Amino acid sequence: MKGVSIVDKEVPLEYGVARILSERPTTPFMFMNLNGYEAVGNLWSDRERISSYFHIAKNEIAKKMLHAISHPTKPTEIDRPQFLDHVKEDFDLRELPIPRLFKGDAGRYVTSAVAASEFGGKRNLSLHRLMLLDDCRFAIRLVPRHLYMMYRSSIAEGKDLPVAFCIGVCPSILLAAATSLEYNQDEMEIASSLRQSTLGEPVQVARTRSGIFVPAYSEFVLEGRITSSMVEEGPFVDITGTYDKKRMQPVVEIDRIYHAQDPVFHIVLPGSVEHYLLMGLPREPLIYRTVSQVVPAVHNVRLTEGGCCWLHGVVSITKNKEGDGINAIMAAFTGHPSMKKVTIVDKDIDVYNDQDVEWAVATRFQASRGLVVIENAAGSSLDPSSNELTSKVGMDATKPIGAEGFEKASLP
Repeated sequence: MKGVSIVDKEVPLEYGVARILSERPTTPFMFMNLNGYEAVGNLWSDRERISSYFHIAKNEIAKKMLHAISHPTKPTEIDRPQFLDHVKEDFDLRELPIPRLFKGDAGRYVTSAVAASEFGGKRNLSLHRLMLLDDCRFAIRLVPRHLYMMYRSSIAEGKDLPVAFCIGVCPSILLAAATSLEYNQDEMEIASSLRQSTLGEPVQVARTRSGIFVPAYSEFVLEGRITSSMVEEGPFVDITGTYDKKRMQPVVEIDRIYHAQDPVFHIVLPGSVEHYLLMGLPREPLIYRTVSQVVPAVHNVRLTEGGCCWLHGVVSITKNKEGDGINAIMAAFTGHPSMKKVTIVDKDIDVYNDQDVEWAVATRFQASRGLVVIENAAGSSLDPSSNELTSKVGMDATKPIGAEGFEKASLP
């Protein structure tokens, strides 16, 4: 990959990684010696770098993901994946390159782990932070989504939930794992469809010794069980760059470690641009879909970096009638309920250019007719300003249909 900055010196596990990554937040860094391993950070910290991986333009990512969600493709199973190069049942998790990132963190954290699990015919991929406890245990942050439901069902039957944490996987897996889907949908098939439609090949998978399907090209796979034991997890920095609170969370017991020859450990700095994009990009196609249901044409959707790619968004549309902008606001909040501010603009506005968007607000928006305020709505628990309920605001910054005087001057 072009533009990667190599760090040859040994980097301390405590705060060293975060200091380097935060200095140049969109530059990929390769750490050659992090507790004796190679590691990478800020890897997917730029939209164009992600789109280049898929050989598409950045404004095509949402459409390709939406197609993948609607047209899942089965992955291809192979017998000899790279993670089987080394299998360890005698290990110490503390020897892995798991850093402590910020001063207020409760400990050392894995931040890029894609959890693969199966229960009752349901297969799931999802991203979860893991707090290192000791030589063989983590605490996992489980939000009330699909893996949580599988875990609760398994524990209700008196069984631990088998799980494999995959570290160092491609963007197809990372983006699919962060997508909010219906319970019966398979994120691995979404990832495979995304990879097939862009790179012309499905995702390759292989089984761990306990039978869990995981991406075949994973650099590390940590296989174990989510147990009924609970422990205090946190505090830890989340996407807004503020500290998430302490909670009682399940304990994961790791049974074995797999890794490739000369593996590279992926580190996502919390509250960084890479964190924004990996968490926010998968929400954009869902906004695209809901807005498309109420207006004639949707051109682009962007969750903005200034809003942590989570709380603020911009959508460009073509109106058919007055009122379409307001309808688009309401639909956008349906597509991403965590969003608390959305701006609707015309096709001629570049949603990736903050100055262009602000210009549209300055010249085409009037609060007396284009402002929508929603009070006491469910919002994001990651927003430190909310208190269970939140207020949301939408701005219709589209020009009136047929009106003159709203066009930008251009040269012949």
